[in-house]
Amino acid sequence: MLGLGLSIEPQLWTLLFTMVRVGAAFLAAPVFSAVSVPLNVRVLLTGAVAILSMNAAPIEPPAEIFGLTTILSVAAEALVGLALGFILQIAFAAPLVASEMIGVSMGLSFATAINPQTGQSTPALGQFLTILLTLLFLAVDGHLVLVDLVVRSYTLLPPGGAWLAPGKLMNIALFGGYAFLAGLLLALPVGFLLLCLNIVVGMLSRSAPALNLFAIGIPASLAMGVLALLVGMPAMGDYMLVIVREALDAAQMLVLG
Repeated sequence: MLGLGLSIEPQLWTLLFTMVRVGAAFLAAPVFSAVSVPLNVRVLLTGAVAILSMNAAPIEPPAEIFGLTTILSVAAEALVGLALGFILQIAFAAPLVASEMIGVSMGLSFATAINPQTGQSTPALGQFLTILLTLLFLAVDGHLVLVDLVVRSYTLLPPGGAWLAPGKLMNIALFGGYAFLAGLLLALPVGFLLLCLNIVVGMLSRSAPALNLFAIGIPASLAMGVLALLVGMPAMGDYMLVIVREALDAAQMLVLG
């Protein structure tokens, strides 16, 4: 008998309690939280991973369903899951930061499209880089590593003592600066070539004031940007792999220790 005299199978209550952490992680993590993923698929995937977690570690849910201890335990489980997914989401913001820097220099900041991850309007170049990062994330089995982190979190942070220390929360917040750092480094090859082009255009404007810079500078910036993306894409792809590995390592270190 649990709570207010409600007769509920203990295994079902344990499953629902386990799904809180797993569902929160999938709700915040990239790929799993995409708008294109149907809701029933998310629920089934959450239940499957929760069953796997129940078999991997002993999980004891709160004795009462409606109680202050239960509410605090559910909040702690949701906090751990959201922290695991949020760190990966921070890393996935790096392509959007890079696209803003590149798009402004190229003159493509006005070109927007619907992002399949969030369903919101984002720069077209940012959407392209985000899709590329998502494919690399799946190629290196990042989604499986995330599932493994969620399952192992029940051993390292068992339910009932899963509250994150203030120091860990501070480190997770400070990790938000990694999105700007990674975005800057990701845009560095293209940004450097566009900076050199702007210097050349500035020198032309000083030597020939009568020259129409808008008729020359904007097409030249667009052409140079496309050429720079073509040349620098291998290096950008390699750094995207670094971003994925750094995000997975940070999720383990900052949350699980």
